[in-house]
Amino acid sequence: MDNTTDNPPEENLIKEILAWKKKRGALILAHVYQPGEIQDIADFTGDSLFLSQQAAKTQAKVIVFCGVQFMAETASILSPEKIVLLPEIKAGCPLADMAPIEKVKKKLKELPKVVIISYVNSYAATKSLSDYCCTSANAVQVAQAIPTEKDILFLPDMNLADFTARKTNRNIIPWQGYCQVHNILTKEDVIKVKKLHPKALLLVHPECRPEVCNLADYIGSTRGIIKFASNNPAKEYIIGTELGIFHPLKKNNPNKQFFPASKKMICKDMKLITLEKVLYSLQNLKPRIIVPENIRKKSLKALNRMIEIV
Repeated sequence: MDNTTDNPPEENLIKEILAWKKKRGALILAHVYQPGEIQDIADFTGDSLFLSQQAAKTQAKVIVFCGVQFMAETASILSPEKIVLLPEIKAGCPLADMAPIEKVKKKLKELPKVVIISYVNSYAATKSLSDYCCTSANAVQVAQAIPTEKDILFLPDMNLADFTARKTNRNIIPWQGYCQVHNILTKEDVIKVKKLHPKALLLVHPECRPEVCNLADYIGSTRGIIKFASNNPAKEYIIGTELGIFHPLKKNNPNKQFFPASKKMICKDMKLITLEKVLYSLQNLKPRIIVPENIRKKSLKALNRMIEIV
């Protein structure tokens, strides 16, 4: 009798991915909202700007960006000479969709003297109209660097705009967009979970509603939440962001407990990338993300202004 057993299909798939990665001299990046198996094959995991910065630093000529479209665009803006691949071209962002370039242009005609801050969670075309970009980690710093007499149009997330306005006391005009994943979390959801876990600290993303943020022990970006939970002595945490973050949280903190503020906080677009699609991208060098040069240069200016500030 033959007692040999074949490797599990996923294990074989991972081996093939790694072989093609080596053949292409590629770098694999994965956002922390990606499925766990995608995060595990990545060279770097983190938030969108951190990953784009790793793409810019690397000597690799091929970048496989496991995230959504605006993230791959940002990597392409910072590294135009590199091949940037997005394994699922349909992986978009409903929040970014809420600030289409034509609507932004129309708003600018109404507010010609306004300073525009675009959250990095926006498409390249929108970034190209902006004076500054920001992330959830540095939005406050960027807003503080703008002269106090200037009005700020902050897009596309109204909740992050509200958080930034409260922290800076600046006149910020919010774009009426929101992240469907974070905005779904309500004050009632949080109160219910806090009753179940009274000792747990509440950590939330600033894309959450203001009334949710008011209950939080810590408000921060995905990287900020992971860092806080890893460095804080508390053993229990309620997490108010997309559920993919539980993979690195549990991996980095096996002796701590993490509870979702809501089990509904799942980004469907972030879950579209699979191991099979990563392999296809490496084998075929597509789908490829290329930002038109005129848009890229204008977007880069806004990104660089942010980087200079922070």
